[in-house]
Amino acid sequence: MYFVSDRSGWWNLYRWDGHQVKLVAPIAGECAAEPWELGYASYDFLDDGRIVVAVQHGPRHRLVVIDPDGTVRPIDLPYTSIKPYLAVQGTTVALIGSSPTAAPQVALVHLTAGDPRVEVLARSEHAKLDGAQVSTPTELRVHVAGDREVIALVYPPTASAADWRAPVILRAHPGPTASCLLRLDWQAQFFTSRGFAVVDVDYLGSTGYGRVFRESLYGRWGLDDVDDCAAVADHLLATGRAVPGQVFIRGASAGGYTALHAVAQSGPFAAATAVSAIVDPDRWAETVPRFQRAHARRLRGGAGRVNAATVQRPVLLVHGTADDVAVVEDVRELADQLTAHGVPHELLLLPDVGHYVATSSQAGTALEAELAHYRSVMAAAAAG
Repeated sequence: MYFVSDRSGWWNLYRWDGHQVKLVAPIAGECAAEPWELGYASYDFLDDGRIVVAVQHGPRHRLVVIDPDGTVRPIDLPYTSIKPYLAVQGTTVALIGSSPTAAPQVALVHLTAGDPRVEVLARSEHAKLDGAQVSTPTELRVHVAGDREVIALVYPPTASAADWRAPVILRAHPGPTASCLLRLDWQAQFFTSRGFAVVDVDYLGSTGYGRVFRESLYGRWGLDDVDDCAAVADHLLATGRAVPGQVFIRGASAGGYTALHAVAQSGPFAAATAVSAIVDPDRWAETVPRFQRAHARRLRGGAGRVNAATVQRPVLLVHGTADDVAVVEDVRELADQLTAHGVPHELLLLPDVGHYVATSSQAGTALEAELAHYRSVMAAAAAG
C-alpha cells in the first residue's frame, strides 16, 4: 500500500508491505496538496514500475519520476504549476499544467525512452487571449521577524519599464495554508493592465515549505500572516517600487480575514478588499465543510474575530448571499458595525453566489467594484 505522510517534515510517498513502512524516495518538497483538500491525485503508477509525482516547492511545481530503485528524475516540462489531478495510462501521464504565460492546459506527457513528449489536448476558455501581452512575475524574497524569509511573486504593471513604480495590490491567498501559484492569473492581469502592480505573498503557514512552516500559523492566524504581508509591503515602499498611500491588501475567504486584520492596525495599507471573508474563526470552524473542521479549529486562537472598532482604513466587502462556508450574516453584521463606528466601507452582495466568487458569473462585477474602490481611495488622497 502506498500513502503520503509528512513525518519527515515534507509530504513524501511511503510504502507499506504488510510488515513495515518504507520511504519510497526522499524529496525536499510537497508530494501532496494542502491537507484540508480532498479528491486530488498527486501521484500515479506507470506500467513499467515507475511512479510519477507532482511536487511543489514554494510557488512552483514540477513533475518527477521515481525509478524502482528510488532514483528521482525531474521531467522537463513547460509548466510551473501542475494541478494534483494526475492520471496514468501505460507510460503516459495526463495532467493540467500552466505557466506565467500559458493558461491551464490538459496535456499528455509521454514518458517513453528519450525526452518526454508533451501533447496538448485542450486549452482553457481563455485560449483566445494567449497572444495578449501579459505581466510575468518575478520572485521576491523578504527577510521578516524571527530570521525568516517570505517569498512573494511580483507582477509589475503590464509593459512597464524595468524601473517601474506603481500602486500595489498585495494579495493574501486563501486557506490560509494554501499558497501562491506561478501560473497565468487573469485576475492579476486585470489589474496590471490598468497600471497596478500585483504581489502574491506566501506568508507563514503556506503550503510548499514543509510541515513546520505550515503549522506555525496554528494559533497565530491573523497575526503572523498579517505581519508577513506588511513586511513585503514595507519592502516595496522602501525600495521605491510602491507609491506611498497607494498600497492595498485584498484576499478571499481566509485571505479576506488576513486583509481585514491588516487594516485593523497601523501599517502600510491604504485600504482593503475582503471577498467571501471569514470574519469570525469560531463561527467558521462550525460552518466550514466537515472534513476541514479539524484544520479550522487548530487555526483559532490568534487575532480572533474581526473587530470593526479597530479598522482604520476603507474596506470593500464582497460576498455571495448563498455562501454557506463563510456565512453572509457575519459580513452583514460587520458592515453594520463599521457604519456605527464611522469607518468608510462598501458592502457588495452578490445574489445567489456561493463562496467562490472568482468562478461565479459575477466575477466581473466584483473585479470592477474592486478597481473602483482603489481608484476612489487614490482620488480621495490626491484631493487631500
